[in-house]
This record gives sequence, structure tokens and C-alpha cells, in this order.
Amino acid sequence: MFVVGGESLIDLKAEVVLPDGAVIGRDGENQIVMTAHPGGSPYNCAIALSKLGNATGFLCPISADAFGDYLLGPLAEAGVKPLLAERVKEYTTLAVVNFDANHNARYGFYRSADGAIEAAKGIAALPGDLDLYQIGGFCPIKPDEAAIWLEIVKAAISKGATISIDPNVRPSLVDDFAGYKARLSTFLDLAHVVKVSEEDLDALDSAKSIEQHVADLLARPNCELVVVTLGDKGSRAFTATGKAHAAIYSPPVFGDTVGAGDSLMAGVLSWLHERGLLKRGKLASLTDGALSDMLRFGAVVAGINCGRKGCKPPTRAEVDAVLAG
Repeated sequence: MFVVGGESLIDLKAEVVLPDGAVIGRDGENQIVMTAHPGGSPYNCAIALSKLGNATGFLCPISADAFGDYLLGPLAEAGVKPLLAERVKEYTTLAVVNFDANHNARYGFYRSADGAIEAAKGIAALPGDLDLYQIGGFCPIKPDEAAIWLEIVKAAISKGATISIDPNVRPSLVDDFAGYKARLSTFLDLAHVVKVSEEDLDALDSAKSIEQHVADLLARPNCELVVVTLGDKGSRAFTATGKAHAAIYSPPVFGDTVGAGDSLMAGVLSWLHERGLLKRGKLASLTDGALSDMLRFGAVVAGINCGRKGCKPPTRAEVDAVLAG
């Protein structure tokens, strides 16, 4: 089983925009009307993994509020198993979404339920058959939460899991960025697969090139594969023995980029797992050709998702249809 640990939340998006840019309510009054959409990078990735045919569990406290009910629906529809059955009293975390001129999503966060994680419950919820554990984006943000998630990751390692991480660096969420980077570094030291965006790397150290960042990551104790997403410039992948670049897959109709990176990550992990390569010691031997094929698969998964509004990852049949075309 694949397990993704980390945040789930509700994306709130402004819905009504006039030609002059003013946002108003549907009833004509001067108010902002928001629509609610389930989200969170780990949540999205878990759904994408399951829709691609992988047995997937999601490790995150789910609120007992109405938004928590809403979050459980897409998980059930995709076949994802919520691993923490007991709902928590804390309210569901909210993210307010805006879009820039390139249709890229920008977020402001109001956190609550996703931080109500307990180490003992999280460790007890891990399945015995654990192929992969993915570390979610919010895990290193707060010191107390980071310590709890670190215990869970170490328990997953003891079960033989390959560890992946997609940090989704959010400087606006962090009061002490130096402390955050130190905590993130601890998680990165445990990961075998690291997926980062160009924006993540720039936030962590804008003075370094992508190649310098990648070299530093591959020099960590366990890292064997690094994937870097470049927005509309595609993606790159690196191991000790190979490197590759792949262009994006452009869908016939563009929706938005919400969940594109999460979908690509799910595609990469699925491609590796199907070939028996998602194992410690095997990832480092991936050569240029294999990395190129891996990125192409991930790009198609992400591109199909971008043909829709919001994060709606494709099924495996949809991906296969594009690849066969």
C-alpha cells in the first residue's frame, strides 16, 4: 500500500468577477462569494495515486465538521482509505485561493484540523504492507507537529517503506523560516525520492541553480531520485547515473493548474512502482531513457488534470488513452 501523510483542507475560491475586475455576490450586493473545493497537496496526491490503480491510504486527522464530511466524499469515490477513522473536534483547515496572470494558484491558509495529529495514533494506523510513505507539505512547518510527523515517518521506515517527499514550500505560512528549513532538512535526509518545484528551490535558496540544489539533495544520506517541476517549461529528473527533461502535456482545453504537481508526483510514483523500481537502492540506477519515460507519464497525468477546473486527477484508462494516441 501507498500511504500519504499530511494535510487535507478546503480551498475557497472567489466565484463572481465582473469585466472591470470587481468581485460581487450573485445577489448583486457588494460581497465576495466563495465556492468550496476539497484540497491539500497530500490529499490530492492520495486521490491521484488511487485513481491510477494503487492501493492508497491517507493519514490525516479529519474534522467532525461539515467540511470534514465533504473531504471524505472524494476519498471514498477514488477508493482511498482514510487511516484515522476517529474524527477530530478541530475545524477543517481552509485555504483562500487567488490566481496570478498565468492562472497559477496562490494561497492564504487558516490552519486547524490537519495539525491535530498524534504520533501514537498515526503509527498505529500504518498498514503492515507499506510500499511507500509520502511526507506531506505542511509536516515541517510547526516544531511540535514536525516532531510528531517525524516519529511516524521513522515508523514507516522501520516497516521497509520507500520514503518520498513533496515539500510545497510556503513561506507565507512560516514565522521562522530558518527553523522551518532546519526541520525540512531533517525530513529530506530520510527521503529516497524528492519532488520539488522551481519555486520551492528559489524560496529555499535563490542563489543556487537547479543543478546545485539537485547535487545537494543527491548528496543527502538516502536521496536517490530528484524531480523538479518547472511550470509550463515541463519537468526534470536526476539520479546519480542519469538525467532527463520532459515537456508538459497540453490538454485540448485548459482548466487551471490546481493539483498539477500532485498529479505529476502520483504519476512518477506509479510508473516506478509498476516496474519494481520504487525500492531503496534501485532508484539511483535510473538512466536517461527511463527517467524520460517516467517524466512523460507524469506529465500526461498532470496535463489531463490541468484540462479541468480544480484538482481532478485522471484515471489510469484516461492516461493510457493519451499515451496510446
